[in-house]
Amino acid sequence: MTSTPTHTSTHADHPRVVLDGDALVLGDLRVRFMRTLRLPTTSRTYALPPGLGTFPIERVHDHADRVPAEWLGHGGVMLPIHEREAMWLSFSTTTPTALQVGVGKVCAVSGKGWNDRLQGDRQNYVVAPTQPWLDGINAGDDLVRQFVATRMGRGWTVEGQVTGEEIHGGVQLRAVAMREEPRERWLAEQRRRQSAIHPASCEMVADAWTGPPPPAPMACAPAAGAKPSFSMARSVAAPARRTTAMGVGAGGRMRQKIYPDPHGIEAWDESTATRVFVHLVAASDWKRLTGHRAPRTPVSAKLYAQHGLPWFDLDDEGASDLSAPEELIHVTSIAELAGLQEQDVDTPPPVVHHHAHVPTTVVDGHW
Repeated sequence: MTSTPTHTSTHADHPRVVLDGDALVLGDLRVRFMRTLRLPTTSRTYALPPGLGTFPIERVHDHADRVPAEWLGHGGVMLPIHEREAMWLSFSTTTPTALQVGVGKVCAVSGKGWNDRLQGDRQNYVVAPTQPWLDGINAGDDLVRQFVATRMGRGWTVEGQVTGEEIHGGVQLRAVAMREEPRERWLAEQRRRQSAIHPASCEMVADAWTGPPPPAPMACAPAAGAKPSFSMARSVAAPARRTTAMGVGAGGRMRQKIYPDPHGIEAWDESTATRVFVHLVAASDWKRLTGHRAPRTPVSAKLYAQHGLPWFDLDDEGASDLSAPEELIHVTSIAELAGLQEQDVDTPPPVVHHHAHVPTTVVDGHW
């Protein structure tokens, strides 16, 4: 019998990270890693590319006898990705959540090294649902540079270019919930807005879900105080071979704003913080580690554009954007570092996604 996923956080208890199918649940926030098209690295700026489904995600400690020992120390989850494959992060939440996003423990927003606290003077986080997605590192001027995977050890990652070392790789997430008082004010405002739109009812209604029953959610790590059910040492019977370490580099430019925090740094309750390390596995290693085949590499942007499929923009003309930090302005794209001469791709006019840029309650269905 399959159980229905439920939110794992309360404001009285420290939230856990839960893997629910293809989504990571950090408190009230759901994060999905979306496969997408890699944009050409040229002087041109593109609209937001489409999603091509989610990356499969596995818990690291479910494969303790095969993954590198240091991954077990980090814990968390892992996903397969091809060399130079692009991705974006999708966010949904029932209440506002501040989310830090690190690439190789370099903040994708501020360009600074990882800090286990939110910072207001130089914002090192995004706020969901104000920020519905994040496609790359902060490039300022309403732009980001696309998240693109690359092997570690060549200095091509954002981590390597900003810090001069490639040690961590992967993606790091840390979510912080709202304090009770601003949270209640926000919910009251949402009820008021909902009532103005639908006077007969002030109830928030979840979108109907008609798909198959969802899988039971799984904690990404043992509960606090619980004895781990796996060995932290490598299995003698099945020693792990060398696994290709993957990190995140920079790709082409696209139009996307990283919005300033509309609530202010004092709105967040650091005691609710929860975090997870997302390891990136070379697609060629995925079957050996998990027994499953990795998804095939996505089609090219050129081929996608030839079929006239949609690209996207947000209706956020009046919204502010965080300026690009010095650390990220000078990051060079993977294509440029590899000496590749890429050409512009003719894309159809983007579809405007009418995101009102006003935080609204997003109620999860059954996934």
